[in-house]
Amino acid sequence: MTTDRVGEPTSQAPVPWTDPEEAELEARVVRAEAEWVDAEVAVETLRIELDNFALVHHQRLGPMYVRLDELDALIAEVRAARSGDAEDLRRAYEARSVLDPMPDLEAFFNGTGSEGAEGSQDGEQPAVAMPQAPDRIRPDREAQRLFRDLARRAHPDLAQDPEEVTRRGEFIARVNEAYAAGDVLTLEALAREWAEGDPSGVPASGTPERAGWLRQRLDWLESRLRRLEQLRAELADGPMGQLLMLLPDDPDALLEVLAEQLLASVAERQAELDALLQ
Repeated sequence: MTTDRVGEPTSQAPVPWTDPEEAELEARVVRAEAEWVDAEVAVETLRIELDNFALVHHQRLGPMYVRLDELDALIAEVRAARSGDAEDLRRAYEARSVLDPMPDLEAFFNGTGSEGAEGSQDGEQPAVAMPQAPDRIRPDREAQRLFRDLARRAHPDLAQDPEEVTRRGEFIARVNEAYAAGDVLTLEALAREWAEGDPSGVPASGTPERAGWLRQRLDWLESRLRRLEQLRAELADGPMGQLLMLLPDDPDALLEVLAEQLLASVAERQAELDALLQ
């Protein structure tokens, strides 16, 4: 029992002893977890942005790219017809060969081959619907917040029991699907579902198992961070990633900038063709 400043006895309990190594590990894990969750959200968001950006880019700008190729072919053919030069004829042939049919996005996104685009046995062409362009290229902040929290709590790599890994993997697949669609309501429902059924097996602070669990957790977090950094670099270095990096903070506005540039190029090529035909 201790006494206060006027000598009266008090009933304050002694401060419990804590392991300094465990406290340091706790702090390191907290920092690594924050970095990991941010990295998970960044990579998944970039993946979604690239998928959505590629689809919207094709639907909005594809016809302008086709028109540019047509104008390039026409210009080259007019020049070749006038000069008769072998090199001009070669350029005209190459420009015309670019005008192949654009890839079928329905087949691309559904994993079907070219056979799926063939007509039916009675000669009729099947009705093929283009994938609907997403409303947003990037999920909004609330979707990102919910996804970050669910990834931190429910990631399958946080479990060791095979059945629990499977359960978490199936759950996170639903989370990823909702996040890709920017479906905040579904993400909120998933957060409630996980909170109600999370059988956390994390050792309590101060128990003999806690320090070992923290070391294992820290090793996994550092390994995962390295892998996420590599994944993000791979996504950003791809053709569509390099295009998106021209204006990474506003991918929707980037499409408008690209459209204006393409329209200017089309007008320039059209004027060049008109001048050659006069």
